[in-house]
Amino acid sequence: MSPPRILYCRCAYAKVIDDAVKDEVLARLAESGAAFDAVADLCELAARNDRALDRLRKETPVRIAACYPRAVRWLFHGAGFPLPEDGVEVLNMRESGADEVVARLLDGARPEGSAAPGTGGDA
Repeated sequence: MSPPRILYCRCAYAKVIDDAVKDEVLARLAESGAAFDAVADLCELAARNDRALDRLRKETPVRIAACYPRAVRWLFHGAGFPLPEDGVEVLNMRESGADEVVARLLDGARPEGSAAPGTGGDA
């Protein structure tokens, strides 16, 4: 199975997610070596009916770091690009800590032979 596509939402406009959590998740994704996409705000993309949402929903498996899973699903649906029921996991940075979100995002997503962030590589 191919590694999951990772999408990180900065939640730049609604500001419903603690900045420390967002910063930590983004920093750890960047240092992980895993490929990921980052957007300023999924709400904005949905409001503009951005075709990027359509492309993203077709590339499962996908893991999305954002806010409430139900809200993210409705954003895609409202933009005309409903997410499939299977193959999509939304990780809630509003309620979960950075450790939990990053661990799930990177599960199976790091390049072969790379260490998890903060493990110091080969020990």
